[in-house]
Amino acid sequence: MDLPHPVRKRLEDFSRNVFSDPSRTELTTEDHVKHLERSREVVSSLPLQMCLYFNMWFFPLWWISEVVMLHLKYPALPDYYKFILVTVVVVMTVIEAIRLYLGYAGNLQEKVPELAGFWLLSILLQFPLILFQLFNESIIILPLERGVHIVLGLFILTQAVCGFAALREMVRQTQSQFHLQQFD
Repeated sequence: MDLPHPVRKRLEDFSRNVFSDPSRTELTTEDHVKHLERSREVVSSLPLQMCLYFNMWFFPLWWISEVVMLHLKYPALPDYYKFILVTVVVVMTVIEAIRLYLGYAGNLQEKVPELAGFWLLSILLQFPLILFQLFNESIIILPLERGVHIVLGLFILTQAVCGFAALREMVRQTQSQFHLQQFD
């Protein structure tokens, strides 16, 4: 199952602009030779894949503990925080499922748009939501909640760093392959 063409095109453009080196407009001959030798190499990131794997197994534990803790503190919360927290849990559940799928597809199949979507969801949505749940004392943070939020936050932060490195390498390889195909 691929991304729709307009979404894929925008993510490709974003990846090309953000993850390619703007200081160099042309690759040198040595760079092309180096990338030609590596063109058959797998550029999937093992650290990113390991983080995704462990996150996939941790997420159900996080979700169960979050629902149980929300159930326990629900009567003590103001009405607006009740709505906010239920919405945050639902949104994080949906985003996490999409994010893990995009991370697996982008990394294992070496697809730049999917990996860029994974990286953007991690940085722009998941990380701020987990920080909100971790540092907002008004939502009555219980000890188990704090522990699972710290672990999930570390997973997301590690995946963002590893994802950026993997994206940069994939964009370089794709750019080099495209340049070499022009001369075939």
